[in-house]
Amino acid sequence: MIKHVGRLKSNKRKVIVAFKTLPGDPNNCVCIATENLKAEDHDSLIKLVESNSGQSADEFADVMARATLSDGTNMLGAFHASGRLQKFATSSIEMTPDTHTSISLDELNKLIADQRGVSIEDLAVSESAALGDAKSSKPPARNKTAPTEPATSAGNTLDPVSPLAASGNEVLTDEQLAAGYRSQADRLFKEAKLLREQAEALVPTKKKVPKKESGEA
Repeated sequence: MIKHVGRLKSNKRKVIVAFKTLPGDPNNCVCIATENLKAEDHDSLIKLVESNSGQSADEFADVMARATLSDGTNMLGAFHASGRLQKFATSSIEMTPDTHTSISLDELNKLIADQRGVSIEDLAVSESAALGDAKSSKPPARNKTAPTEPATSAGNTLDPVSPLAASGNEVLTDEQLAAGYRSQADRLFKEAKLLREQAEALVPTKKKVPKKESGEA
């Protein structure tokens, strides 16, 4: 069973799901279409999906934000700059964890929400609920001259008139990516807080006793 792997229902083109849902936009997700990626980018992406960190992540974008492509660029940032992060309706994506199983992403999100006892809207943390620290620390600014729409040269990028591009998907904006970063920061903060509480319950932190200055009575 491999997580984060799916395909478009309309034409069966394979995608990797970066965000299963979006803050304030629970009926949409963000995916990377794999078939037109450069070979080296495709290999880096699939290797990351299949890695322990990729399979243990709830949202694959969390791992992409810490990974690099073969040329050393940040994977999430590079795919965003080249228009590879694209928004789709969750109902248009079916997850394919193996060759014999498929489930619509909107149904999967509902199952996950039910298991956690939350609403689908709560699966992605809203931007307003994100940490102040995350809001004040912006990701490195990307080159504003980088293309924000899929290029069409060299046969390695999406053709804007292809069935995939015509299926109603949208390129992820800077604002949406920033909301995703903030959502990740909030999730990671909550996880870190829970782990610290568990550690304290097992072995409380010992407070250091300040040393007395020499010559003190």
